[in-house]
Amino acid sequence: MPASRSVVIGVDSSTQSTKAVAVDADTGAPLAIGRAPHAVTGSAGARESDPGQWWTALVTAVRAAVRDAGVPAASVTGIAVAGQQHGLVTLGADGRPLRPAPLWNDTRSAPQAAALATRLGGPASWLERTGSVPVAAVTAAKWQWLREHEPEHAEAARGIRLPHDHLTERLSGAAVTDPGDASGTGWYSPATGAYDPDVLGLLGLDPALLPAVAPTGATPVGTLTPAAAEALGLPRTVVVAAGTGDNMAAAVGLGLGGAGLLDHPVVSLGTSGTVFAATRARPAAPGLSGFAATDGTYLPLGCTLNCTLAVDRFATLLGLDREDPAPGDGVVVLPYLDGERTPDLPHAAGLVTGLRHGTDPRAILGAAYEGAAFTVLRALDALLAACGLDPAAPAVRDRPLRLIGGGARGRAWTQTVRRLSGRPLVVPAAGELVALGAAALAAGATTGTDPVALATRWGTGAGEPMPPVPRDEETWDRIAAVLAAATPALLR
Repeated sequence: MPASRSVVIGVDSSTQSTKAVAVDADTGAPLAIGRAPHAVTGSAGARESDPGQWWTALVTAVRAAVRDAGVPAASVTGIAVAGQQHGLVTLGADGRPLRPAPLWNDTRSAPQAAALATRLGGPASWLERTGSVPVAAVTAAKWQWLREHEPEHAEAARGIRLPHDHLTERLSGAAVTDPGDASGTGWYSPATGAYDPDVLGLLGLDPALLPAVAPTGATPVGTLTPAAAEALGLPRTVVVAAGTGDNMAAAVGLGLGGAGLLDHPVVSLGTSGTVFAATRARPAAPGLSGFAATDGTYLPLGCTLNCTLAVDRFATLLGLDREDPAPGDGVVVLPYLDGERTPDLPHAAGLVTGLRHGTDPRAILGAAYEGAAFTVLRALDALLAACGLDPAAPAVRDRPLRLIGGGARGRAWTQTVRRLSGRPLVVPAAGELVALGAAALAAGATTGTDPVALATRWGTGAGEPMPPVPRDEETWDRIAAVLAAATPALLR
């Protein structure tokens, strides 16, 4: 490839690992991918990571992607980071993290979230202000937990960042975020496009500690610092985009947004299960996160804590291959091994019911798939309703459901979602949609082109459709009945 050809790097810094994709900026063709793991530590609800690991993994992954792409370093023109949402990075006076970062799935802050939700006029006021009612996942609850349990760290903080903000700052030197990731903090208003001063006051949070909010995730915020350029082996002229959260980047990679598809639902099956859609409406519904997209539209999202990792744990416990389930056959599993966010049951544990002497272990695994898929699809129905759509209307029901994430590559996951949703599916052929969305942001920063329009032109969200199958109403109703009966006594 000639050095004059533009290559951009999209980085997906997720919970468990970092992926960096080198992409031809003209065609969107992925040239190579680099990977590096991180560790998550903690027990009894704690989930933390050392932000230094994220930077080390980013450097390793980017270097591998450029090397394996076989392109000169001078070909690289732009880079953008998409990061796991909600994590709390506290920086000291030297700009270094004061402690490991509590992650999105750290549930220790559930009491703080519940207490915050009663303040400032209660849940309805929070929905109006920030689009979301505080839950354990949001950064505001984690900051409040830190103030109460580690006041010395809260008082020493000289900067507060999200994971992607922290990495963008290490790349460019700029303390900046974007509307999409900022909308997951609990102190930013998608409606006003600014931090909410009343929420900051409630949290005792000086706005000077927070990054500036760039207009979009594709806004150029600078070029590589000398230290970052040396670490990555890239020219200092590489443009750094503001970047965004992982869910917002996945939407870009799918071509969802103002310059692409609106009101088209997506289910992402990963460590967590998420449902989202880009829309011009501004939903404000309990149980949903009223996020901003990174391009000026909205990205309402429902998130479950227990998805592929929880089901894999059941497979391990049963000594089965993850691709060897059978239908639940009367067994119901609510695989809430990490508590649950949607529904809001932060202290829940997993529940299994309906076992008999003759129960096939494969049916227990199948019931774990069903319980996880049910929880995600139940959030999807709430999402569609919040967007002003009737989930049962033919025009909405027949709209293809885009299935992404690691689970979308598994036959068992795909078939379970088809059976419980009764919807047509599209599984995009491209992998690493978060990183590809970040690459589109990087290309947008270098060219001024709308990143959603770029991703649409690249075709990163394209895939073969799967026709619908009849919805398994019996299994759906059985799981719903168990959840309703168990919630007061067993899951609180």
